[in-house]
Amino acid sequence: MDAEAMKMLAVGLVMGLGALGPGLGIGILGYGAMQGLARNPEARGPIMTNMLIAIAMAEAIAIYALVVAIMLGFVF
Repeated sequence: MDAEAMKMLAVGLVMGLGALGPGLGIGILGYGAMQGLARNPEARGPIMTNMLIAIAMAEAIAIYALVVAIMLGFVF
C-alpha cells in the first residue's frame, strides 16, 4: 500500500470516528431532552436552552474532526 492510500485511509478514519461520537452524543441529548419535556412540560425553556448549548458543543467536535480530515487530505 502506497503513502497516498494510507493518507486517504487516515482521512476516512478521522472523519468516520470523529463523527461517530458527536452523532451518538446528539442522539442521547435529544432523547434525554424529550424525556425531560415529557415528564415536566413546564420546564421547556431551561431544558431546550441547555440541550441546544450541549448539541452545539458536541457538533463542534465533529467540525474539528472535519478540519483535521481536510488538513490530512490536502496539506500533509
